[in-house]
Amino acid sequence: MGATEVLLVIHCVVLYLPQMVALSSEKFTVTGLTRPVLTPLGGTLELSCQLSPPQQAQHMEIRWFRNHYTQPVYLYRDGKDLHGETTSKYVERTELLKDAIGEGKVTLRIFNVTADDDGPYHCIFKDGEFYEEHITEVKVTVSSSNIQILMHSPNIKGVMLECHSGGWFPQPHMEWRDSKGEIIPATSKSHSRDGNKLFNMTTTLFIKAHSHRNVTCYLQNHLTHQEESISIVLSGELFSWRSIWIRILSIIACVLVPFLLTSCVQQHLTCGSCSVINSPWKRGVIVFMISMIAIIGVILILHLKPRGLLEIITQDTKQ
Repeated sequence: MGATEVLLVIHCVVLYLPQMVALSSEKFTVTGLTRPVLTPLGGTLELSCQLSPPQQAQHMEIRWFRNHYTQPVYLYRDGKDLHGETTSKYVERTELLKDAIGEGKVTLRIFNVTADDDGPYHCIFKDGEFYEEHITEVKVTVSSSNIQILMHSPNIKGVMLECHSGGWFPQPHMEWRDSKGEIIPATSKSHSRDGNKLFNMTTTLFIKAHSHRNVTCYLQNHLTHQEESISIVLSGELFSWRSIWIRILSIIACVLVPFLLTSCVQQHLTCGSCSVINSPWKRGVIVFMISMIAIIGVILILHLKPRGLLEIITQDTKQ
């Protein structure tokens, strides 16, 4: 072999060796859905992943897991389903569909989906020391039409409303709206989670007297855009006690003032030389002030004292 031929062989090796190494190290890739998968609470979830290019995968290890590689949701190895290595909360809730495994495609099926199933899922194909993976994001969702509005007894300033709804996932958007559909700032908002990790929502709204008469408690699941709402119409009679008590006070004052004045005049005529300390005018003023304070105090006690919650039964409005 001449020097020219040797140089030509070396040139070819240098030129094509990196490409050959790259091809040998890139046996396959794993593909699947790139968008999040929405699944209803309590339903059945199916996640698929596929070898590219398509090829036989029966001899490979196929592993599905969440956040920890060593805690598989499902494990297939040496042509067998290894149920004994499955994470406890997925035992008897999963199966691997292998009808198309000859083409490198498998589907993980999860039954009775819970809120804990929300999040990323890793699908790994491993052939010897070589492996590739695909990550699919799962979004569990559930809405609730169980909404209640509770109303506190009104006081001199207005009335407090509370809206409650439970059984949502993920956490919904919650707000108050007026009759025109415009947002009313809530007095407070809070949430909690039950044993199933579902969200229980609460929001309050203080309605001042002579302000809003028709309000709606509105919730929306931001994943499915499902909306639930409940409305309440506040009667003007809720605040009518204010004018009634003003009239009562006016009548009492109109009766009480002339009575005290007459009494003071009669006592003054009877006892004209009484000392300043024992002055009937002074005693009359004191009696009048004590009477008015007592009346006002009784009214405030009656209407500021909480008298429990009254549930308002209204009709849901679904959109």
